Amino acid sequence: MTEGAKRTTRSPAQALFRRLFMINGLVFAVATLVLAISPATVSAPLVLAEVPVLIVGLALMLAANALLLRRSLAPLDALTTLMQRVDLLRTGDRLPVGGNSDLTHVIATFNAMLDRLEAERSASSGHALAAQEGERRRIARELHDEIGQSLTVVLLGLKRVVDRAPGDLREDLHGVQETVRASLDEVRQVARRLRPGVLEDLGLHAALSALCSDVSQMSGVQVARAVQHDLPELGADVELVLYRIAQESLTNIARHARATRAELSLGTRDGRLTLRVTDDGQGGARQDGAGIRGMRERALLIGARLTVDSPPGEGTRVHLTIPNDRSPTR
Repeated sequence: MTEGAKRTTRSPAQALFRRLFMINGLVFAVATLVLAISPATVSAPLVLAEVPVLIVGLALMLAANALLLRRSLAPLDALTTLMQRVDLLRTGDRLPVGGNSDLTHVIATFNAMLDRLEAERSASSGHALAAQEGERRRIARELHDEIGQSLTVVLLGLKRVVDRAPGDLREDLHGVQETVRASLDEVRQVARRLRPGVLEDLGLHAALSALCSDVSQMSGVQVARAVQHDLPELGADVELVLYRIAQESLTNIARHARATRAELSLGTRDGRLTLRVTDDGQGGARQDGAGIRGMRERALLIGARLTVDSPPGEGTRVHLTIPNDRSPTR
């Protein structure tokens, strides 16, 4: 077996032990050599004048040993720091492989583990979100076809009753009519939020315009939009992720931001498709809630990068960047 094959089959623990043994052995060998060629002597019994020499020699040995060990084990500190901050929803955080040859295998193995976990997380999130979208479509269809039609029948029946009712009852019946009509409008709005039919029928540009208008109407927040007209051709999965992230961002603004104005922009920047949603609210979101984590999971499905910046008192900025290889339909 060659020497290269031996290094390959040696375990990381054996390699680290070998390095530490060689470092300590080198320090002791150098100290012994210096003691052998130097004029310093050690008497038995020990002479008081020799104590400073021994203390200086011991201090030099400890300092050299500590320096060499610290340099040798420095990648472990970086690896520990990465372990503490790693988040499978924030991809791409890796430790460079190189430098300390005995720890290269450990670092490469940890990076490979992160790759595998992120791939598995993305796949499982994809299945879960696909099931969620299917359930949303089913509920939206039932709301539209069953509850919506039932309320429509009730409205038609009330209209016939109003036409035949005496004058003193018509005002009360008109109030009931308006209540049923408002309930029907709410059911239709819920169905549209659950299943963006306008996205499937008219495309992303029209869907985002309708979304901004709905949010402005319901919350009172003025939503300005700037959607590039000549967007590259996108796949259905990319369009759905863009719409859902924009929807969740605007919903968070309407519910939590205490904002008066928001802005949604979508276009290509530096050859990459970029979605930005900003507001002038209170900001200060320190932890990712369920909504933001859901946006991160959706971004992972198309290999996009999502950043959320929310300094206190300066509003919130949601920034989604889609890589070049996912923008066009392939």
